Amino acid sequence: MSPLEEELSALHKPLLRFAKLQLRDDAAAEDAVSATLLAILEKPAAFQGGSSLRTYATGILKHKLVDHIRRCSREVAIEPLDEQSLDEAIEAMFREDGHWQDKPAAWVEPERALEQTQLMKALERCLERLPARVARVFMMREWLEKDTREVCDELGITANNCHVMLFRARMLLRTCLDTNWFQRSVS
Repeated sequence: MSPLEEELSALHKPLLRFAKLQLRDDAAAEDAVSATLLAILEKPAAFQGGSSLRTYATGILKHKLVDHIRRCSREVAIEPLDEQSLDEAIEAMFREDGHWQDKPAAWVEPERALEQTQLMKALERCLERLPARVARVFMMREWLEKDTREVCDELGITANNCHVMLFRARMLLRTCLDTNWFQRSVS
């Protein structure tokens, strides 16, 4: 087993725990983690070491989870009854005139979804403007949900220093978002 494969094997359990918390579906979580690890193994050169392998893998996993959630929100689960075939179950969803028996729920408001996407992009731009060390502490603590002790151990800092950097990150992000998002939204 290569060193990369050994590191990925060690990451399986924490990645799976994270995926299960997000999806609340053990099989889907396992699929997402497997797809993440496979993506890393297929293109090992893509990991350039700018962050820890765990951070890199978690970033890929988050994209896999979002893809899964989007796919599930678009798909309609059709569960045929014991004596029904899938075709019969689909036909039972419609009346003879071709209209729905029960009209599907309306989609999420597109304006709201666009606004959320734009806010996330503004937040990403603000994160990129943070000092590198402050951004790393913030991302490890808030995005990767590591506890303070883990962040301190990995970066070799004290808990007090960690809390100061988290405070600075939050204040800088607030100022940046106030300027680049909320004031824009008001006008």
